Order: sequence, then structure tokens, then C-alpha cells
Amino acid sequence: MQTIEKTVREIALENPSSIRVFETLGIDYCCGGKRSLSEACSLAEIDIDKTLALLEQAELDRRSGQTSEWVTRPLSELIAHIMEHHHAFVRRETERLVGMLAKISAKHGPTRPEIPQIQSLFLVMAQELSTHLLKEEQVLFPHIERLEKAAESGAPAPVAFFGSVAGPISNMAAEHDDAGAILAQLRELSNGYTPPEGACPTFVGLYSGLEDFEHDLHQHVHLENNILFPRATELERARQARS
Repeated sequence: MQTIEKTVREIALENPSSIRVFETLGIDYCCGGKRSLSEACSLAEIDIDKTLALLEQAELDRRSGQTSEWVTRPLSELIAHIMEHHHAFVRRETERLVGMLAKISAKHGPTRPEIPQIQSLFLVMAQELSTHLLKEEQVLFPHIERLEKAAESGAPAPVAFFGSVAGPISNMAAEHDDAGAILAQLRELSNGYTPPEGACPTFVGLYSGLEDFEHDLHQHVHLENNILFPRATELERARQARS
């Protein structure tokens, strides 16, 4: 069966990554999920070809993961990538998932006690990540960029109020560990993000979204812990040795 002939509900259940597309386009995939994709697009006055392209891209993005090589690229480019892709993803998905958790908790919380626990843990992580991103964007990342500019121009290493870059890097890495611990709890509580049999598309989408959040955060932390932070530390050490 061609995608345009499938119901919106079928597409949402088969490919949970499609749910973001439906939400962005304003296509009802839950109550109105019995409509075919073609009918839903017509009703919403949305071009079917555009919708198909967005659905295909969403699935490609889900499968591709992080493949770029950042070991030798300028640190400023890596920082821009982290902010534009991963920081933006965390903020966008946090808002979406908090809303979905509220709906699922209100409907299924009384009979599925793990849902309020998942909601509570996610809200804690979301608040911690919100502060974490700001500290990176306003303090750590600008300093790393200044370090790189100093290296390029041959200038002495810039002096920061926090002293060595190792200080904030250590704090950020510890906060990464905290987020990772919460993600592990979420995975355990959700049985590996496996929705119950017969779950509605919103429930399926919630677990898929939480799993995508975990996957993206793992990539995000990898880029910082394993590439950005070690390179920034070495850059500072090299600049100080020449001063």
C-alpha cells in the first residue's frame, strides 16, 4: 500500500518519527487518525508532495545519526553545530515531550504508575538541562572560541574569571553524567521505550520521542566530552605554554 493511501494513524504507529511532522503541519494523527494521508492533507490544505518529503526526511534523520567528523574541524564550527542542532533539539523536544507527558499522565497515570515517575524524572532533567545549556552558551563556549582566536592570531591565552577551562568543563561533564543517569532510569521504567500493546499514537509517539531524546543527547554528550572538551583543554595548555 502506498503511503498516501495509509491512514495517518497507521503511519504514526509504523514510523513514530512522522508524529513530529504531523504536529508541525497541524495534521490530527490521533482523533482524526482514521483518515488517509491524502485526505488529511486535503483537509488541512497541505501539499501532499511536501508532506511526503518531510516524512521521508524525518525517517532519514532518525536513521542517519551523527556521522560528521569533528576531530579536525574548527572548534567554532563544532560549537555552532552543537548549538544549532543539539541545543535547539533539546529545547524544542523538551517543550513537546512535556506536553505529551502531561496528556499521557492524565489519561493513563492512574493505571500505569510508571508514567508519573517518567514525567517527574523528565521534568527534573529538563530543568537541569535548561540551566546547563545556558552556562555552556554564555560562559564556556565563548571562552573556547576566544581561545581558538588567540591561537589563530598568536595572541596570549585569554584570561577568564573561572581560571582554567578545566573548571567549567569538569562541571559540564558531571552534569552530563547526571542527565545520563536519568535517561537510564527512563529507559528502565519504560521497558526500553516499549509502549503497551494497543497503545494510542500519542503514547507511541511519546516513547519514540523519549528514545530519540536519549539518542540525540548521547550524540550531544559525545561531541562535547570526547571531542570539544579535550581539544579545548589541549588548546589552552598549548597557548599557556607559549605565553
